[in-house]
Amino acid sequence: MRPLDAEHSLRAVRTGDGAALARAYTANRTHLAPWEPTRSADFFTEEWQENHARQCVEDAAAGRSIRFLIESHDGEIRGRMNINNIVRGAFWSADLGYWIDSSSTGRGLATRAVAQVLDYARSELRLHRMQAATLLHNLGSQRVLAANGFEQIGTAPEYLKIAGEWQDHLLFQRILRSHR
Repeated sequence: MRPLDAEHSLRAVRTGDGAALARAYTANRTHLAPWEPTRSADFFTEEWQENHARQCVEDAAAGRSIRFLIESHDGEIRGRMNINNIVRGAFWSADLGYWIDSSSTGRGLATRAVAQVLDYARSELRLHRMQAATLLHNLGSQRVLAANGFEQIGTAPEYLKIAGEWQDHLLFQRILRSHR
């Protein structure tokens, strides 16, 4: 575990996280709906989340992705940080995704967690570049990225199907300056 502040730590998803993930997603269902793909009712169950946690562990072991949880001191999940689509070869890059619990926004938690994830991507995964995408109107996420040194590199029309619609996204990148 890596501390983010006096109340929160960042750690990798592990098996056994299904119940806490189901509680977090259920509590944030309305909060996350405008920013995420449309979710089935099964997504919010402990069983679905536990299966997903197992898949996260497998993906991390295979080097495809690593997903982190922001955990409060009481053991509840207050957000996620995801390094997805890790590509090696000539690219050494990945995609960053994240969300923060509705009760924890606006306090710098996402900014601190992104900074730790970038440090991990650079030092542990030895990545050269991290990319992130936000909806055009997601100013809060854009501020988090800017605070962590991301630069806007373009716009992607109909990039992801979010809230049931193919939506345009702003693309950002951060060169990690790994010393490989």
